[in-house]
Amino acid sequence: MPNINELTLAKELIKFPSVTPVDAGAIGFLAKQLRKLGFDCKILEFKDKNRISKPIKNIYARLGKKGPNLCYAGHTDVVPPGNIKDWTVNPFKPTIKNNHLIGRGANDMKSSIACFVSAVDKFIKKRKKFNGSISFLITGDEEALAINGTKKVVDYLKRKKEKIDFCIVGEPTNPNRLGEMIKIGRRGSVSGTIIITGSQGHVAYPYLSNNPINTLVKICKRLNEQKLDNGNKNFQPSNLEITSIDVDNKAANVIPAIARAQFNVRFNNLHTSSSLKKKISSIVKNLSKKNGCKFKIFFHVNGESFLTKPNKTIYMARSIIKKITKITPVFSTTGGTSDARFIKKIAPCLEFGLVNKTMHKIDECVSLKDLKNLTKIYQNILEDYFK
Repeated sequence: MPNINELTLAKELIKFPSVTPVDAGAIGFLAKQLRKLGFDCKILEFKDKNRISKPIKNIYARLGKKGPNLCYAGHTDVVPPGNIKDWTVNPFKPTIKNNHLIGRGANDMKSSIACFVSAVDKFIKKRKKFNGSISFLITGDEEALAINGTKKVVDYLKRKKEKIDFCIVGEPTNPNRLGEMIKIGRRGSVSGTIIITGSQGHVAYPYLSNNPINTLVKICKRLNEQKLDNGNKNFQPSNLEITSIDVDNKAANVIPAIARAQFNVRFNNLHTSSSLKKKISSIVKNLSKKNGCKFKIFFHVNGESFLTKPNKTIYMARSIIKKITKITPVFSTTGGTSDARFIKKIAPCLEFGLVNKTMHKIDECVSLKDLKNLTKIYQNILEDYFK
């Protein structure tokens, strides 16, 4: 049986227009490929009781029945392509140009999944018997709300007492060149909405009204000026950004009754979501009261900050990456959130994948050389892990 080629498999995966929450057949196709390699595959479809998001299909697949269990985690869902006319190719008809594979998901992160499947295929043909298990945890809900994806798969695995000893998350982690960066943690993320209520009135008689915009501006200014911390050796300083201010007032001569603002905080391990919510709520409450306005504040916690202390497996992976790419990767916690925030509850993990310069962009692409080298890296990690 011929080896599974990472480029061929990446192309096949990209053909599925699996824009979250639409699966478009990607999960079933991947399960079919894994079953050919001998994996026991479970397609897990989860629904949200509150119907905030649509049902999502996920895979947990395992080869072998004893430990240690090395897991690979990723996602088949992709972000919308945007205006297809802006692309030089059809985003769901993968094309090779200038030694790069172009298509939606080529970078984030169908190609990484293809590389790991190819690496596993090569490994098990070389080592028909190995002491341990290999598993896949693949979701279709990473790019959106992440309600019915990895979070619920992790809960399922905990209920089933399924142990994962180490996990590699295949997100694109390298800023410019393959081999530059391994993610060993992530900042936490809290989003919030502030609603300030004053009283409506005529602009010619401001003393008969209470303009909520004035109070909201003061709140936003205070939040913007609030220095959260200086960072530490593992994390950059925490940061709060105001992301929108909305009044929805179409009349130029009317003082509105309500004003809203949204914000997001990316925070390091010097804080928790709870401590930040208390701090922000206190500022909003005090300034609202001082200015005679009512307030409401709603929070959504996207994830807590976490750090995986570098261990033997992480150092082994770094050594392999350096050997193949000739670059010594740095350990980093930069960037946005990832599904590692859920997996870290059951297993230590690292994140390493492709160069992330084109993810979510028009003409998203990956170099063919990087595809081959990432497959080599993943294969070498398997060989060293199961020595």
